[in-house]
Amino acid sequence: MTETRIYVGLNDSETKKQEHLTITYVTLLKKVCQYHKVPFSVSLAQGGYMHEDGEYTEETTLVISLIDAEKKTVEGIARDLCIAFHQESVLITEGRVRSYYVGRTDS
Repeated sequence: MTETRIYVGLNDSETKKQEHLTITYVTLLKKVCQYHKVPFSVSLAQGGYMHEDGEYTEETTLVISLIDAEKKTVEGIARDLCIAFHQESVLITEGRVRSYYVGRTDS
């Protein structure tokens, strides 16, 4: 199986600061994933990066995890989040994972 992650920073691409409460972004992200009809998990991270002009920025980042999502769907979600969160770009990573479910009666 393939796990895809989309990393979306919450700092606005122009003001370079977070313009809304984190919960507002999480709510919007959930709506985007529901629109694309894809199961997902979301987690909160803190990160930092260098702008092209050399300025270092730290920000809150949302990390969306998708299992076996089609590339077209992943890229659609990424584009929608770029627009909705006013980002220049978002980071997408992919990797092979072994995944399985365990229920209450499984041994």
